[in-house]
Amino acid sequence: MATFSAPKGVPDYYPPDSVAFLAVREGLTRQARLAGYSHIELPIFEDTALFARGVGESTDVVSKEMYTFADRGDRSVTLRPEGTAGVMRAVIEHGLDRGQLPVKLSYGGPFFRYERPQAGRYRQLQQVGVEAIGVDDPALDAEVIAIADAGFRSLGLTGYRLELTSLGDDTCRPQYREMLREFLFALPLDDATRVRAEVNPLRVLDDKRPEVREMTADAPLMLNHLSDSTATHFASVRRHLDALGVAYVINPRMVRGLDYYTKTTFEFVHDGLGAQSGIGGGGRYDGLMAQLGGQSLSGIGFGLGVDRTLLALQAEGIAVGQPSRCEVFCVPLGEDAKVRMVTIAAALRGEGIRVDLAYGDRGLKGAMKAADRSGARVALMLGERDLATGRVGVKDLTTGEQREVAMVDVVDEVQNVLHD
Repeated sequence: MATFSAPKGVPDYYPPDSVAFLAVREGLTRQARLAGYSHIELPIFEDTALFARGVGESTDVVSKEMYTFADRGDRSVTLRPEGTAGVMRAVIEHGLDRGQLPVKLSYGGPFFRYERPQAGRYRQLQQVGVEAIGVDDPALDAEVIAIADAGFRSLGLTGYRLELTSLGDDTCRPQYREMLREFLFALPLDDATRVRAEVNPLRVLDDKRPEVREMTADAPLMLNHLSDSTATHFASVRRHLDALGVAYVINPRMVRGLDYYTKTTFEFVHDGLGAQSGIGGGGRYDGLMAQLGGQSLSGIGFGLGVDRTLLALQAEGIAVGQPSRCEVFCVPLGEDAKVRMVTIAAALRGEGIRVDLAYGDRGLKGAMKAADRSGARVALMLGERDLATGRVGVKDLTTGEQREVAMVDVVDEVQNVLHD
């Protein structure tokens, strides 16, 4: 019979390496919680039109990469390719924008893009994201960026850089687009690139082909054509980042892969990852809520790649996560001892201690080998004779020291060993 394997481009995270995955996801999320961001759980799939309108039909995400299908009711639905559009839909639908502003939300989980699989580019990618909606304040932009930076630093990463720019807004973007379009149409572009220049000329600046990059080397840049208001906003963002000690470099050619970005736009880049060097990024999206049928409120957010961050940690030789699956391993010898040991394990778990047990009626030698493999600090041993005396064997697997303690004192004794 044929065996099954995971779909192409979909990674499995399994023990022992899955502890690093959990540590990265928790490390990135924790910084958002510390800044007052509440959790939101988003649907895995949404109405296709939400992404077409919110992300932008000219983007590669919408035009080439979405997993779109008709459900049994013949409705077109799409596996979420990113998180911001879904968050905005939920904020509008549930009236979260009618309360205290800004609405500060964080989320995480799998997202889906049909891409050519390679290291760091998966068809099911894992991300952590935040959105701060309803207040147009440069200090909030800086907070969002600083949360991401603190998340990476909390994991021990140092070999990345923060690239920063401004993509302007309605006060200067339309004039710049026309200027850029005129520049591009004077170039010998191929038909597909010319169509892209017509729909969204900024996308051409993101073209990775050497011949296109060479042709656009002298293209006008948005950063040089900001209005007074957007230039002031960008200067204030930089001032706040400087005050927070968040290092950055200005990248005037940055173009993010989603159409909704305005003003502050940023990306975290790690050169240890090769071609897929981005480990996270985001920006402000001041017109998105109105575009999706809500109020005309501003917003800013980011998406950080858990998969990419794991690869960056590997590139720097940094291990994260707790490698041991338990702290205490229980070894019962005999059926009555197993019944009693199960209750001891439950009591320890009730104190927040990670506990496993030797199942399968193994002998003492085999059970102690299992205890060593578990990574536990403490082994508890209980036989039929111990039941009669009301005592439990407690062995420190680090030092080899072993003692007998009264069954009523075993929880306190384990805690003392673990905290020694």
